[in-house]
Amino acid sequence: MEGRRIVWDEAKNDENKIKHKVSFEVAQYVFSDPLRIWRLDRSENNTSEEVRWQTIGKVGEILFVVYTEQEEGETNITRLISAREAEKHERRSYHGYYHIDNKNWTKDT
Repeated sequence: MEGRRIVWDEAKNDENKIKHKVSFEVAQYVFSDPLRIWRLDRSENNTSEEVRWQTIGKVGEILFVVYTEQEEGETNITRLISAREAEKHERRSYHGYYHIDNKNWTKDT
């Protein structure tokens, strides 16, 4: 996670653990998965005016994480918003079917 600092609101983390049974302490490692995929969050759940991103990666289980990014000098600040276990169609995308599903996922090559 060099060049990236991951932060979150502790109250939001507590809510997320209750609602989704996934802690941000665990979810932050999704960014270490070299096979993770990501896309711009265009969901109707994004009611804020900030640019949000979605990523799917493996940390034991395959997780779906929503986050924002800001640059602070040479450091990328990633703020976690939500994390949960990926749903079936999201796991399919993670396993390489995102081209078939055409869901706008991006992957490092």
